[in-house]
Amino acid sequence: MAVVVAGTFGAHPSPGIHGKGAWVTVALVVFAAALAIAVRDRFLKLSIPLQTAVISAMGAAGIALAGLQLKGATELAGGAAVWMAVARFPAAHGIAFGVVITIALDIAVALAGSSPSAVLATTLLCALLGLIAHFLRQARESQDRTEVLMAQLQDAREEQIRAAAIAERGKIAGELHDVLAHSLSGAAIQLQGARMLAERERTSGQMRATIDRASELVKDGLADARQAVGALRGEELPGVAQLSTLVENFRRDMDLDVELRIEGGARALQAEASLALYRGAQEALTNVARYAPGSSTMVVMSYESGRATLSVEDRLPVPAAVTSPGEGLSGVGGGRGLAGMRERMQRVGGSMDAGPTPGGWRVELCVPG
Repeated sequence: MAVVVAGTFGAHPSPGIHGKGAWVTVALVVFAAALAIAVRDRFLKLSIPLQTAVISAMGAAGIALAGLQLKGATELAGGAAVWMAVARFPAAHGIAFGVVITIALDIAVALAGSSPSAVLATTLLCALLGLIAHFLRQARESQDRTEVLMAQLQDAREEQIRAAAIAERGKIAGELHDVLAHSLSGAAIQLQGARMLAERERTSGQMRATIDRASELVKDGLADARQAVGALRGEELPGVAQLSTLVENFRRDMDLDVELRIEGGARALQAEASLALYRGAQEALTNVARYAPGSSTMVVMSYESGRATLSVEDRLPVPAAVTSPGEGLSGVGGGRGLAGMRERMQRVGGSMDAGPTPGGWRVELCVPG
């Protein structure tokens, strides 16, 4: 644009407001405006008719300048229109448009009285600019195709990794299912036999109740094992929505005095965070049944702004029987359960606090959400 403007003002007639100078001014303004629109990235988002109108205006302005001024850089204006046509339009459309502009520019230069060599020079200039634009367009399209292929290759690699992970999880799930299903099913059969034997020998009701409770626990363990296998295979996992069922199962199967309280507006949490809270409650209640039987336990699920907190606190019925805080719970934090719970919390960006209270033990889990 700068070269065309400078060449226009250095030639005759120069831009003005009267006669041919006024037409030169109009052609120069139209060329500059059309070129300013065509070089913008948003130009490709315009409709094809509007793009064609802009390039046509640029070409017409370049042809007019070449016809009005015999000397100067006016042929470059028409060459710029050829460049834009080839670079911006689809290949066939752009080449045809460039050929039409070149022919019209040659005719204008010839009618203005230029020599055949000048007409040939104009033709060669337009051809050179069009050829360069064509090669640049091909290079840009080749780069776009390369980027698409690289993205597809990356997607294929990720899909391959995902498929390998699914296959490995499926293998682990199969092994886990075979081992646990065999052992737990065998335990269930043995307990059924023990129940029948207890009924035949008319053992005490407490013994039969214990065997029945053990059978239920084995069934629940088998269900939990199948749930874990399903999780490895991508099936839906439990979460805080099943806390009431979990508490009820512990109350029935473990004979725990446990209650559940919900504070705040319940809302959906991320799947991993919800699973972490559920498993934490499960582990904490198991520890209560193991280390503090006969205690009363309160499970509180609290929804706060930006986070969700689950606490499990047990209280011994006779605090005076405990000579020091948490004496009856020694060893609870020394196993793998709390360590695994803490690691699970860290994986989901949460935290865990656990420790003795004046009357028992308290575990608090917090996750963002």
